[in-house]
Amino acid sequence: MLDLGLSKMALIGAVALIVIGPEKLPRVARTVGTLLGKAQRYVADVKAEVNRSMDLEELKKMKDTVESAARDVEQSVQTTATDFEKDWAETTAGLTSTEPTGWEPPPPEYKHPGKNWRLKRGAVPQWYKARSGVRTKALSGAARVARYRPKSLN
Repeated sequence: MLDLGLSKMALIGAVALIVIGPEKLPRVARTVGTLLGKAQRYVADVKAEVNRSMDLEELKKMKDTVESAARDVEQSVQTTATDFEKDWAETTAGLTSTEPTGWEPPPPEYKHPGKNWRLKRGAVPQWYKARSGVRTKALSGAARVARYRPKSLN
């Protein structure tokens, strides 16, 4: 790039002041500033586009390597599965489908009928509570007053 120091900038400014004149210099300086800004933005956009294209190429290469690795793994799994199926068929070829005499499957193990710990279980059966009039549900104060209010004699 250009090596512009303070002395070179002052020399350019003095020449511009002489050539352009003091009346038109501010307008020309503003125009040059906007053109330089546009050029810098254009260069930055081009750099960003080049970086994006390079990243895209790298991603495509990575995608291709991952896909090839996945294909290799799939093929190795398929070959292993077919080898296993062949070995299994060879080992089970001599066996008959009927079970040998005297062999019984073991009885199922005892499994405790686990309790539902979320469910509250009382000692008194529900039907007995209903028959004897035991309260099983909580009532609000207003509901209790309305339920047990004595009937008027009228």
